[in-house]
Amino acid sequence: MCGRFSQTKKIQDIKKRFNLERVPDNLPELYNIAPQQNAPVVLNAFPSELALARFGLVPSWSKEEKTSYSMINARAETIMEKPTYKRLIKSKRCLVIADGFYEWQKKVDKKIPYRIFLKNDDLFAFAGIWDHWGEGDNEFYSFSIITTTPNKLMATIHDRMPVILEPEVESKWLQDGTPIDRVLSMLRSYPAEKMDAYPISALVNSPVNNTVEIIERAL
Repeated sequence: MCGRFSQTKKIQDIKKRFNLERVPDNLPELYNIAPQQNAPVVLNAFPSELALARFGLVPSWSKEEKTSYSMINARAETIMEKPTYKRLIKSKRCLVIADGFYEWQKKVDKKIPYRIFLKNDDLFAFAGIWDHWGEGDNEFYSFSIITTTPNKLMATIHDRMPVILEPEVESKWLQDGTPIDRVLSMLRSYPAEKMDAYPISALVNSPVNNTVEIIERAL
């Protein structure tokens, strides 16, 4: 799964990297994005705009805003088998903007948190699906990150990994009219040779912690 990630780059870096026309006036450094928190995304409904959406999908058909309906991940292998996910993968796709993510390696008596990122330390985009819920003061957008089988690097840490889109397919991911078979072909493991990872401190375990110390290598 993918339950925590980060986005700490400057707003102008995001604007340039994803060729955006509209971005928020400011965006805080987010070292520890957790479910129920807002995160930067690019929705296919507004492909030239950086938006904020809640991490953890609340489907539009949900009667209430409840965590029981909040889904943080969708499995690539079964995404066409779930009615809600099948509808969204066809019509409501998004880029979830990040510069790293976290996973916990299971040991006999403990779990060791790792930071995983691109070797060039660049921004990247998870493949996401989104929906719109509520109206008026209760209106918000939410999303799930799509996961897949791990590459060789991730397999040493966890049995799942988020789908990281190659930069050259990001526009096709957002584009209306992209054939569904083409969309599904993008849901694959990112090349391990382009990624790196290292252990970090247990500070990441608490979502209230949002400091630069979280991404520092554990001694």
